[in-house]
Amino acid sequence: MTIELIDQASNELVEAFERLIPQLSSSAPALDFNQISELVDQPDVYLFVYRGEPDLSQADAGTDTTAAGPILGMLTLVTFKIPTGTRAWIEDVVVDSEARGQGAGRQLVETATAYAKEVGAKTVDLTSRPSREAANRLYRSCGFELRETNVYRA
Repeated sequence: MTIELIDQASNELVEAFERLIPQLSSSAPALDFNQISELVDQPDVYLFVYRGEPDLSQADAGTDTTAAGPILGMLTLVTFKIPTGTRAWIEDVVVDSEARGQGAGRQLVETATAYAKEVGAKTVDLTSRPSREAANRLYRSCGFELRETNVYRA
């Protein structure tokens, strides 16, 4: 199982988005190839994916068995500079329902947090609805602290 930083769109990503986005949001449509390209081509926007183990039972004789496993989760990290320093925000964390409870979310969050620090972010923020109890436990166990703040949306 590995975490990969994505730098270009692929048909595999399109298929992963079609499977994962409905598990994240009932109202957001999955992105197509061009939209994924636009996402990963943005400066300071980083798409991380979690890959499961390759299915070696599907390998034919003479086939490269070091192929990457399937994409089972993803998150987006955004970094930005403001007058008080470089900040980061984690968005759209999702792990396939079949892979939950196996450490994928933790690996994604910890990898993205470490990467944000590497690129100079002073803080990393994220939000989660209170009803997402497992996600909230995960974020607290990864060192995130609940802040008393109001979030406004226009």
